[in-house]
Amino acid sequence: MKKYGLLATFVCAPVLFACSDNSHVDTAKADLDHTVSEGSGSSTQTQHARVEKHVDTGIASGVDYHSFANPNEVRVTHLSLNLTANFETKQLVGDVTLDVERAKPGNNTLVLDTRALNIQSVSVEGESVPFEMGQTDPDLGTPLTITLPSAASSVTVAYSTSPEASGVQWLTPAQTAGKQHPFLFTQAQAVHARSFIPLQDSPQVRVTYDATIKTPEALLAVMSASNDPTTERDGEYEFTMPQPIPSYLIALAIGDLEFKAMGKRTGVYAEPALLESAAKEFEDTEAMLEVTEETYGPYQWDRYDLLILPPSFPFGGMENPRLSFITPTVIAGDKSLVSLIAHELAHSWSGNTVTNATWRDLWLNEGFTTYLTYRIMEMIYGHDRFKKEAVLGYQDLENDVAALEQNDEILAIDLRGRNPDDVFSNIPYEKGALFLREIEQKIGRENFDAFLMQYFKDFAFKSITTDTFIAYLNDTLIQQYPDKLDANRIHAWIFEPGIPEGAPQPESDAFTKIDDTRNAWLSGDVKAADIETAQWTVHEWLYFLNNMPDSLTKAQLSELDSAFSLTSTKNNEIAHSWLMIAVENNYQPAFDRLYSYLVSIGRNKLVKPLYRELSKTPEGKAFAKRAFEEAKPGYHPLTVKANEGYVN
Repeated sequence: MKKYGLLATFVCAPVLFACSDNSHVDTAKADLDHTVSEGSGSSTQTQHARVEKHVDTGIASGVDYHSFANPNEVRVTHLSLNLTANFETKQLVGDVTLDVERAKPGNNTLVLDTRALNIQSVSVEGESVPFEMGQTDPDLGTPLTITLPSAASSVTVAYSTSPEASGVQWLTPAQTAGKQHPFLFTQAQAVHARSFIPLQDSPQVRVTYDATIKTPEALLAVMSASNDPTTERDGEYEFTMPQPIPSYLIALAIGDLEFKAMGKRTGVYAEPALLESAAKEFEDTEAMLEVTEETYGPYQWDRYDLLILPPSFPFGGMENPRLSFITPTVIAGDKSLVSLIAHELAHSWSGNTVTNATWRDLWLNEGFTTYLTYRIMEMIYGHDRFKKEAVLGYQDLENDVAALEQNDEILAIDLRGRNPDDVFSNIPYEKGALFLREIEQKIGRENFDAFLMQYFKDFAFKSITTDTFIAYLNDTLIQQYPDKLDANRIHAWIFEPGIPEGAPQPESDAFTKIDDTRNAWLSGDVKAADIETAQWTVHEWLYFLNNMPDSLTKAQLSELDSAFSLTSTKNNEIAHSWLMIAVENNYQPAFDRLYSYLVSIGRNKLVKPLYRELSKTPEGKAFAKRAFEEAKPGYHPLTVKANEGYVN
């Protein structure tokens, strides 16, 4: 993704950007005071010192550099949405009423985030009030400044979205599984909620919401809220979300959807053609939910359902509360890729219940969730599978450490002047999880589980910073285990690049055997057809392929393909690894599959490395451009943005 320069204009109030008078220091301190007073009771003196430290480097903890909003003056607490989905014009049209609270009397200026919204009117109790659209930034959108009457506790904004809204994808019937009806879905993370709702688009602002969504009568609407599986399909649907959530978790999907229960609190929504296979693939979701509750505390979101999206969805999954959005690329037929479900479920504790306050703090969401994912998979599928998945995750982390700039290898990353989507790599996920695994190994799993359960309780439904977490850690585990945990070591994990020396390194006996098998084949001691693969899972296949040398001969590639039918594999993860090898070695027999793979899948994790590798040669770049141009109408805007640089 391209980087952009700092905004030309910085405003000390109400925009939350670092200003020369250091007023943002007081803002950050006040925010920390508020968080801690409602959370653990941790010492604010320690946190204030850390805020000052970050100010020295120009970074203020708790300041959201990617929002124009002013929640420390006037904060939105509830949204009431009333929208109609117009598939002809590709627009959401209607209004939103925002309930607000003032930090003190006289704060009557409300600043909202928008992106490419057509603001038609702003009113309080039916009477128009003054508003102004500010300067547009290409990545952050446009601030909407509203002057509220002194007694107003809510304001209504009538608006419509752009057909090209960055957080909304409109699919034609041909781009769906059923080929009969259109489909709409939203993707708000990181800062794309502002493209379909004018709101305070910062993860530190948590809101409850209700919604009325009008659709064509043949379609069903679902949201990250209370969904009634038995609702009548009548073109008008009502939703409530009683728990306060950050804006990036507001989600909507509309399509030809049906529901199938998988347990008393779990089920799946999907197009009819995918419903049965999805329900079978993910039937262990209820068991995952139960073991996570037993270990980390009660599930606080009522139901946990899945929505299977069309293949253009740009991510593996999105943890929208009560209704995780899931890519169909993980329906492999053998439950080999269901760690994704464990990951999105784990977000119900880390991320949705306890949330990063800014995108600098994303590792608090993803590192904890990735750690929980490994634990859930181990509890459901056993220690051997856990070890294999941990090894593959560690290799993914090593690859990113080798590829990224040092500043991007830091958990508490500096994202000033950059698109917040740049935060997504294996650093917040796998490095964050590895950091927590080290703590677990030092103090013992039972003790660490008890800590996590209390952490999720103390910060439930709050958004916190890295500094808040460090202060909490200092007041709990470091004091309890001074002989086992060291503050300097923790600082190195969070604020220094790379993987600290002596970090846990997972191993798997199963993979040792795969190394021996691969080496025997490479040396010519064994033929591919003679390799016993009947007991291999997807993990063995990925380890076998991902650790091949960079260069293989066409004879070797042909032998592997002939023996294992890799070009025609139905497993999208295995296909990805094989196609990467094919591109690196210009193995033309796989290029028809490569083309169809690129034009049929929009999951960025799978297509971006292929586009990047293809772009390294003129012939590959021309091939990539052809595929990209055909795929582009069906790609999500995030996938288009992430890959267009490789083909232009």
